[in-house]
Amino acid sequence: MVVGRSGRRGSDGRTFGPRHHPIIGCMIDFCKNSHRTLDWYTSLLKDSPTNTIVVWRFGTRRNIVTANQENVEYILKTNFQNYPKGEPLKEHNRDLLGTGIFNVDGEMWFKQRKLASHEFTTKYLRDNLVKSLQSETENRLLPLLKTAMENSSVIDMQEVLTRFAFDVICDISFGYDLGLLKNGLPVSEFASAYDTASGISIKRMRRVFFPAAWKVKRFFCIGSERILRDKVRIIHQTIEDLIKKRIDDESETKLVDGGRNDFLSRLISSGNSIEATRDMVISFILAGKDTTSSALTWFFYLITLHPNIQTLILEESFDLTGENLSTNIYQNLKEMKLLEAALMESMRLYPPVSWDSKHAVSSDVLPDGTLVGKGDRVTFFPYGMGRMEKLWGKNWSEFDPYRWLTVSEDKKKELAWVSPYKFSVFQAGPRICLGKEMAMIQMKYVAVSVLRQFELRRTTDEIPTFIPMMTSQMSGGFNVLLNKRY
Repeated sequence: MVVGRSGRRGSDGRTFGPRHHPIIGCMIDFCKNSHRTLDWYTSLLKDSPTNTIVVWRFGTRRNIVTANQENVEYILKTNFQNYPKGEPLKEHNRDLLGTGIFNVDGEMWFKQRKLASHEFTTKYLRDNLVKSLQSETENRLLPLLKTAMENSSVIDMQEVLTRFAFDVICDISFGYDLGLLKNGLPVSEFASAYDTASGISIKRMRRVFFPAAWKVKRFFCIGSERILRDKVRIIHQTIEDLIKKRIDDESETKLVDGGRNDFLSRLISSGNSIEATRDMVISFILAGKDTTSSALTWFFYLITLHPNIQTLILEESFDLTGENLSTNIYQNLKEMKLLEAALMESMRLYPPVSWDSKHAVSSDVLPDGTLVGKGDRVTFFPYGMGRMEKLWGKNWSEFDPYRWLTVSEDKKKELAWVSPYKFSVFQAGPRICLGKEMAMIQMKYVAVSVLRQFELRRTTDEIPTFIPMMTSQMSGGFNVLLNKRY
């Protein structure tokens, strides 16, 4: 077997991946397909016998992209130490994420993960998350949707759900009310800065021509890099002011009631600097804001295409709770198996994070025989994996929640076990997502609360475009009209 910049070659000399040329690599094919990169990669992966391809173009590192389940397990668990995020990826995100958990490796990552794990205990989710969800849903989300229904107004559910998730994550973790779903959908300088900064950061990694051009622009502080600098300054100032205020509040109240016990207070009490605490806060917002809103947007879209599934989800929720959803919320939501299966199925087709990359510390060989060089980028690809017939069968393109369920003889539904290396939306191994249960509870609560009261009608039959930003988005938003359910 021979390997070079062009990729992996089998004994027949065939290269798995796009056509490569001297010096420029696959730049020609890459440019031709830059408007459909995800589907282009997916088609190349399907054509590869190992579901692995090698991509290299001028100015970038050699990138092994895989939808092979054994490779994913090897990268994320078996040889985990050899595949950290690596400096190239951290460099792209450092201005925004700093030394937060999503932009560090090694001991720093381990310490932050251990500290964050306290946020995801069953008691914390039951006591804090549910309370915040109830308040934001009953007092803001549902009244907003009701007003839109009464006025026959088109509403962008993607924007609404993003605002909702931003409010909730800031409330439960930092006790900070952005109020993004208040009347008139107010503009928040902080929220706007966060969205702009994350968009510019991800585009640094996706430039077709001159991938390092952002470094030049940053050096001269021009164009998008100047905008990024200004937006990051707003983000930093807002969060640092919040931290300082909490420190002052804690010093005044801890003698009276022992102080607060949310994520921000624990970060402060752990002895981190204001800057380190700020960076951890930024990463936590990223984890809780965009992923759930993205998943819910595509869930609601798919549900409008499958009214039969929608009916069954509603029947399940009413069977469990009757008319009163507010009783024993946490346990009842956990029992909504069909709803969870539908959410998992929507994330299989439209994952919030379409791909994730690591960088090899040393040379290696993946289980399918692909050679990895020191410093190579290695990418596992949830979007492509959700479209592999080898993994999901001939009906992979169908929205079928029942692929996630087993039904007993007494017709009781249980979730079927699916390997996290096959369905890698929540990652797997040591970096598996701590917030998976938190995300599922939030998505279930929003989904069932909205579906019980409203029917969503799409304003167009056009198939929306999946945009792979830092977390995926629906191009143009998800515009709907609302009707009263009953």
